Amino acid sequence: MQYMNTLVWIGFCQALFASILMFTKNERTVSDKILSAWLVLLAVEFLTAGLDYHFYETPLLSGSHLLSNAAFYLYVRSLTRSGFHLKYRHLAHLLPFLIFKILAYILNAALMMGDYLVYEEDYMFRFSYAITSLVSWLIYSPLSLTMVYHYRANLLNQTSRIETNENIRWLMTVTVFYVIYCFLTYIISFVLIIKGDYYSSIPEIINYSLLLFLLYMLSFYGLRQKHIPEAFQISNDKKNNKKPLLDDQTRKEIGKQVLAYFQEKKAYLNPDLNMDILSADLQLPKHQLTEVLNTELGKNFFRLVNSYRIEAVKKMLAGSRNHYSIEAIGFECGFSNKSSFYKIFKETVGETPSEYKKRISEG
Repeated sequence: MQYMNTLVWIGFCQALFASILMFTKNERTVSDKILSAWLVLLAVEFLTAGLDYHFYETPLLSGSHLLSNAAFYLYVRSLTRSGFHLKYRHLAHLLPFLIFKILAYILNAALMMGDYLVYEEDYMFRFSYAITSLVSWLIYSPLSLTMVYHYRANLLNQTSRIETNENIRWLMTVTVFYVIYCFLTYIISFVLIIKGDYYSSIPEIINYSLLLFLLYMLSFYGLRQKHIPEAFQISNDKKNNKKPLLDDQTRKEIGKQVLAYFQEKKAYLNPDLNMDILSADLQLPKHQLTEVLNTELGKNFFRLVNSYRIEAVKKMLAGSRNHYSIEAIGFECGFSNKSSFYKIFKETVGETPSEYKKRISEG
C-alpha cells in the first residue's frame, strides 16, 4: 500500500515536470505537442491513482493502456509521416480512455487486474474494459511498430549518414519496450485469473512501475528529440507504395548514370550527400532512383554511398598517405562521425580500421 502510494506520486511529479519542460521547449513540433499532451494525461492518471488511494484505499480501474496505445500511435505517426497535422478527428482515439475513466468513477470499479471474469455487479463493465484494452493493444501496437520499421527503412534510402538529428532509432527501443510492457500485464492478469488469485496487488505494482519507467524514457528521449526534416520522413504519396514502374532497359540506363556519378564526381566525399542532392544533380525523381538502387544495384542509398567511402578509406590506409590518423582518413573520405565510421567499416569489412591497417601493413 505504502509502496504503491509513493510510486504513483513520483509518477505524477515526473509526468507534470516533463510536460512543463516539453511546453517550454524551443521550436516545438507537432510531435512535441502530442507528447506534451500525453504527459499531462499521464500526470492526471497518476494523480487520480494517488487520490484513489487516499479516498478508496485502492486505485480505481485504470485506463493507462487505452491512453498510451492511442497516444503512442499518434506520436509515432507525427514523427515518421511527412505533412502530419493534428485534427479534431484525432481526438476520437482518446474516446475509449475517457469513457472508461469516467465510468470507472461512476461505478466505483476498483483496479484488480485479475478479477475481470469474477461475476459481480460491475462484471460487464470490467469485462468490456478488458476486451477493449486488448483489442486496442492488438491494433495500435502493430501499427506503431510498422511505422517505425518503415521509417528506418525509408531513412536508408534518403541519406548517407544516420545521426541524432536525422533518425529516431530510440523510438524502436521504446516501442518494443511498450509492447512488452503491455504483454506482461496481460499475461500476469491471465495467470491470476487461472489461479483464482483475484485480489493480488502484484499486478498493479508491476503495471505502475513499468508505466513509470516508460514515462522516464519518454521524458528523456522526447526532450532530446529534434525536428526531423520531412525529406527523411515517409511521404503519404501513394506512388511510393506502387510496384516497380520502370522497365528493365530504363533501370539499367539510370543505374549506369548513378554509378558514373559516384565514380567520376566522387560525390560520396560530401558528408551531407542525400537523395535530394542526387535527384537534383541527375535530374531524376527520387522514387525512380530508389527503385533503381534497390532493384538494379541491389543496395539502398545509405549502403551504396558508404560502400564507396569504405573503398576510399581502404585505399588510403594501404597507400602512401597512411601516416594520416585513421579518424582523419574517415573524415576525408566522407564520414562525418567517428562512431558511425567505425561501425560501418566493421560491418562492411569484418574488422575495425585499426585491425585492417595492421593486417595489410604486416602482409
